[in-house]
Amino acid sequence: MKIFARVCTSFFICVGAAFCQTPIIADGGILNGASFDKTPGAPVAPGSLVSIFGTNLAAALALNDTVPLSMQLTNVNVTFNGIPAGLDGVFPGSPDQINAQVPWNVLPVGANTGTATVVVNTGTASATQLVNIGVAPGIFSFPPGAGYAIAINADGSLAAPVQAIPGIATHPAKVGDVLIVYATGLGPVDSPIDNGANSLDKLRNTLITPTVLIAGQPAPVLFSGLTPQFPGVNQLNVQVPSGASSPNPVPIQIQINGGPPTTANVVIAVQ
Repeated sequence: MKIFARVCTSFFICVGAAFCQTPIIADGGILNGASFDKTPGAPVAPGSLVSIFGTNLAAALALNDTVPLSMQLTNVNVTFNGIPAGLDGVFPGSPDQINAQVPWNVLPVGANTGTATVVVNTGTASATQLVNIGVAPGIFSFPPGAGYAIAINADGSLAAPVQAIPGIATHPAKVGDVLIVYATGLGPVDSPIDNGANSLDKLRNTLITPTVLIAGQPAPVLFSGLTPQFPGVNQLNVQVPSGASSPNPVPIQIQINGGPPTTANVVIAVQ
């Protein structure tokens, strides 16, 4: 757990130059917060974490330190279909970045897929940006989308080669070990949860148990649901299958309902 905790009007007084300008969400700039999947039209899931990229989105760095997540950081707020999104952080840069949680109720009741109009407001509202909504898994990794998965051994280290990540304890997993894997975008859960809330109050399972592949081999999934502590984050408890130790490192992927698996560029080490 510790490893994961370490991802104008004329009367308006500007906090920074960006807040005097209209925020602009980049075309295709709303991405799965774990995979950073840039495939045109790639969906993001209700309840999942996303990263929003663009210009004039943030004048100053601000990180959320509350649960439920705040719906506003500094002067920044985000809506999906008019529903406020919980914010994890806002980051000025080139491009600017906002980390947010897609509202669980972004789609009408009973809908599994659809679209959402996204607006960033910094005192001035951006133009709307359209994003597809649907189940869209991604595994958190160092670095995002192409690196060692946040797959945690029983001793709290990551399943990566020794000293693979500076400052983080790592060692390869073994066949038969159970790993805790952090992801986002696995879709609805079996008990309602408020936007921005964590799941400390009860265990919540995903309605669909995904297939997890390690080195292309199906891995037993012992749990698929929400982490207790972190809003918008899925937890998978998976057992490393036999035949998954070569070549090294090996890809770890999620597949839902026979759909395409997540990228093979997210890997773990198995000995």
